[in-house]
Amino acid sequence: MTHSPEAPGPLEGVTVIDVTRVLAGPYASMVLSDLGATVIKVEAPGSGDDSRGFGPVVGGTSTYFASVNRGKKSIALDLKAPDDRAILMDLLATADVLLENFRPGVMEKLGLSWEELAPKFPQLIYGSVSGFGQTGPYRDRAAYDIVVQAMGGMMSVTGPEDGPPARVGTSIGDVGAGAFLALGVTSALYARSRSGRGRRIDISMLDCQVALLENAVTRYGATGELPRPMGSKHPLIAPFQAFRTADDWLVIAAGNDRLFARFTAAIGRAELAQNPLFLKRTDRQRHHQALEIEIELTLATRSRDEWLSLLQAEGIPCGPIRNVADLMEDPQLAARQMICETRDSAGQRFQVVGNPVKISGYDDRPERGAVPDLDQHRDEILAALYGRPPAP
Repeated sequence: MTHSPEAPGPLEGVTVIDVTRVLAGPYASMVLSDLGATVIKVEAPGSGDDSRGFGPVVGGTSTYFASVNRGKKSIALDLKAPDDRAILMDLLATADVLLENFRPGVMEKLGLSWEELAPKFPQLIYGSVSGFGQTGPYRDRAAYDIVVQAMGGMMSVTGPEDGPPARVGTSIGDVGAGAFLALGVTSALYARSRSGRGRRIDISMLDCQVALLENAVTRYGATGELPRPMGSKHPLIAPFQAFRTADDWLVIAAGNDRLFARFTAAIGRAELAQNPLFLKRTDRQRHHQALEIEIELTLATRSRDEWLSLLQAEGIPCGPIRNVADLMEDPQLAARQMICETRDSAGQRFQVVGNPVKISGYDDRPERGAVPDLDQHRDEILAALYGRPPAP
């Protein structure tokens, strides 16, 4: 990867006005910032983004806020106040993208709807993310991550077999929607480069959960068999799960007949590959419980690390189950700048996740932009907009 301070990212020169808060919208604008865009975060005067108060707070800075807002510029504007609205409109005249994640109807009440702004700023890309989107019978409902995980089917396939409903351990409802919003923005920027016209992007968190269900919808439609929680298991492949060893857990993914034969030979159980119960992928999945018992009987004879060393040498897909502390020390993640640092205005440093999109010719810095204080960049933003800050 080329490290060039002259090439911060492919979206260099793109300006994003971000009136979102908490997670889905800020995650999208963080992705765009990591790809080189300038993000101007518009926050409510006095309180700012709600997530500024989310713990844990270190040295006065919310680690939650820092994780998705590093590298942005902050200005406090009251969207209902005429003078602040005038500033926002002037910013939009110079911007490429507006992002919002209010409940549908709020931007209309503020006079900031797509229908009102598009004639004034025909090149503006207007991105919205909400629980259920701008259309449909659920449009006006409130939603949080757990609501769309539940309604989008994600919780129906997550957790232990025969266990209670389980939420995915991260806010995949918000983060998934944010990632799709960022994809929509980059797609609209490409379309604008040819047409000269901005576009409206409408992202529903519920839609995104359904999109992330992988093949569950198609599988059910074809077979009528309802997908269900299976713990760490895969619905179509075995062995493809977590297994106990003598001292710890590991995961093994022998995804085809060839890999299964190599795996069984590596653990000294070559006869399993010839057993009629386990001969083909469909056989192994049908009899996955019996196969799990046979594998764990063998794995119990050695430690996790011994098995990992042996299996990795044979090219068998496998790995340890790591926690977040482990990730901080992982040499692979370090080599790819995936654990980075940011700082706040007082110099307090925080570890944050890096940018997983690696593009040749662009900088992939181990340190990300600073966490903005509320309204920190007002003078800088207004000076760039007007030549000097307007009189108070």
